Amino acid sequence: MKVSDFDYALPEELIAQEPLAQRDASRLLTLDKKNGALEHRVFSEIPTLLHPGDLLVLNDARVIPARLRGRKTATGGKVEMLLTLPLGKADACEWRCLGKASKAIPPGCRLDFDGLEATVMQSLGEGIYDVRFETAPDSFASEINRVGSLPLPPYIRRAPEPRDLERYQTVFARRPGAVAAPTAGLHFTEALLAECRSRGVEIAKVTLYVGAGTFLPVRVEDVEKHVMHAERFEVSQDVADAVARTKRAGHRVVSVGTTAARALETAAADGALKAMTGLSQLFIYPGYQFRVVDALITNFHLPRSTLLMLVSALAGWEHIRRAYETAVQERYRFFSYGDAMFIS
Repeated sequence: MKVSDFDYALPEELIAQEPLAQRDASRLLTLDKKNGALEHRVFSEIPTLLHPGDLLVLNDARVIPARLRGRKTATGGKVEMLLTLPLGKADACEWRCLGKASKAIPPGCRLDFDGLEATVMQSLGEGIYDVRFETAPDSFASEINRVGSLPLPPYIRRAPEPRDLERYQTVFARRPGAVAAPTAGLHFTEALLAECRSRGVEIAKVTLYVGAGTFLPVRVEDVEKHVMHAERFEVSQDVADAVARTKRAGHRVVSVGTTAARALETAAADGALKAMTGLSQLFIYPGYQFRVVDALITNFHLPRSTLLMLVSALAGWEHIRRAYETAVQERYRFFSYGDAMFIS
């Protein structure tokens, strides 16, 4: 299986650069994974597509202002760091980062981000660094909020604006630590979630701190040789119990986004879903047998990406390819601020 098999043509003007005025006004392409049937809807109709007894699983991770711009203390040279993975807890002072500077950033290099000092502990190559920030753990979050900026995805070709601080978060984001939004959840409003509940849909929340690795290209041609980036996640006992109840009753587990799906499937890697906290490096591609997720709400994903491979594993690449071709023809909006799919 080749990465190039998961390519498709996308006109650049279909990459959404702005959020819509209303979250739930996005278009929704529904895909029946059994027969490939497609329907064009609006996201506000999603409660009518869910069944009483379904379990809707959300990722409640909150995006932090993870992009830091500063200088090397010794030379004054400009440097930029993007937090990607805490090396301890999510509020830890040591992080794996993607770094950028005009000259090399050697281990031991001291950095200054508007008064927040840091030291490069090691370079892992390809612009990846382990960095220790010189602040107490209980003040790390406030310092990052003071000096950092929102890390919009690289395909959004504009600087962050004040409205992005609200619109690039889900309405249910609670747990800070992600450096990218779980974007399938961006379409939900509180009213839409309330309507789902009123129709007998149960709602549960997992946490997967989305890392910048979600945007990194797959650098090998052989899919099976790709090594997935690590992301911290948590699935509680309450979620495990809710999934077990849903399955016993013959209802569906509906994952909101690929990140929630990876958290659930990682926690079920040994069979039945169980409460778990740790790192997920689960790479889901065609041939994978889902243990938990029955249906998926998701955005449209980049060509040749691991996220596109995940949705292809659920619905089949032929169905997904035809759905994406249809979305391009019908001028759907793609990626983080774009439209959505419901695969069931």
